[in-house]
Amino acid sequence: MRAHVSFFVVGLALVVLCAETVIAAERPPNIVLIVADDLGYGDLACYGSMTNKTPHIDALAASGLRFVDFHSGGPMCSPTRAAMLTGQYQQRFGTRFDGPLSEERDWDHGLPHTAVTIAEVFRSAGYATACFGKWHLGYHPPFLPPDQGFDEFRGLTSGDGDYHTQISRAGRADWWHNNEHEATSGYTTDLLTRYSIEFIEQHRERPFLLYVPHLAIHFPWQGPDDPPQRQLGTDYADEKWGIIPDRNNVQPHVQAMVAALDASVGEIVASLKRLGLEQNTVLVFTSDNGGYLHYDHKFHNISSNGPLRGQKGTIYEGGHRVPAIVVWPGKIEPGETAEIAHSTDLLPTFARIAGIDTAGLTLDGFDISPLLLQGRPLPERRLFWRSEARRAVRSGPWKLCVAGGAPELYNLQDDLAEQHDLAAEQPERVQELLSAWHAWEADVNRSAAELQ
Repeated sequence: MRAHVSFFVVGLALVVLCAETVIAAERPPNIVLIVADDLGYGDLACYGSMTNKTPHIDALAASGLRFVDFHSGGPMCSPTRAAMLTGQYQQRFGTRFDGPLSEERDWDHGLPHTAVTIAEVFRSAGYATACFGKWHLGYHPPFLPPDQGFDEFRGLTSGDGDYHTQISRAGRADWWHNNEHEATSGYTTDLLTRYSIEFIEQHRERPFLLYVPHLAIHFPWQGPDDPPQRQLGTDYADEKWGIIPDRNNVQPHVQAMVAALDASVGEIVASLKRLGLEQNTVLVFTSDNGGYLHYDHKFHNISSNGPLRGQKGTIYEGGHRVPAIVVWPGKIEPGETAEIAHSTDLLPTFARIAGIDTAGLTLDGFDISPLLLQGRPLPERRLFWRSEARRAVRSGPWKLCVAGGAPELYNLQDDLAEQHDLAAEQPERVQELLSAWHAWEADVNRSAAELQ
């Protein structure tokens, strides 16, 4: 009898194990989107940095698909976040999103509630959703992540905050838990890492979407061992950069910030492995725009954009060509791709991978899952940028830039550094791309006008 009972128990255990295996196989993948702030194209060792050691991100790149021609939606913070979270050009929400939302000018504005975010799409499909980090798409309710589809939010709403005191540039306390201020202590990068791991642990039994928009490496340039600067009630608009003894060499502070960011990525990946979730998790690491090489010629040796011209805020490649790594063990073949991709591609791609129907959504981005999962080339398309008076359009290797003067034309295949203006030699191509840009602007402006 005891042998029969033992056999029954073992058999029952096998049935339960098989059932759990079937459920795990049918469960849609988790999505983890980690976004660095102001991280330049050349700031990672796997993208050519000889200064910064980034072993965890390098390991990520070695195990996934590394993009060398990936572009942020804008060359500044808020624009890219709006594009990335909605799968649309941010200009569809108005000229306010041509640049970063200001803590003074845009205090009572934010991403419109008519915008459908990736969090709303995935929450409606049964995913747990969280945002831990820098929001910068609204400064207070009702423009915070809980109002845009995120079940949980912890972090800052402004463009930057002291990494130790969590005080904004305007001298306000800026650390939130959902729609309420929350007093906290600790280094910002470490706090966001801890929240992320806790969320993964709490939701390991169901699919989740985890968005980690790090503040690092945005100013104030403060590594973990650098001193705090900001205090409540003091305006830091004219001293927003942190305590920098040598303004000609900001790099040591940034190097420490990059190391902390790299460690954070390593801890999040380690938690996925520890919980047995790595094989069923799509993880993306990227940046919201290019890095600063200098700031108003007052600060120097800050970041690196490798061989690219320009920096954050410009419409040259250094402003919007960014690192991007996509990892899904067993599904995405490790390697490097020169296919052109964009921030707006993330929502439609994640949705397709998760089996979520997006037929009712207006999307500018492409589903790039055929590239990720099958290695198929992406269809040709044009990409557009507008940053106030600066504008650019990309078509294949050709890029047209208008940066305050006459249109400039570059062939990026032959001239990645954008040093040889071919506009005078190819006037017909210039007019073709200008016409395409104006048609695009008319389209996004119509969308923005419909929101009024």
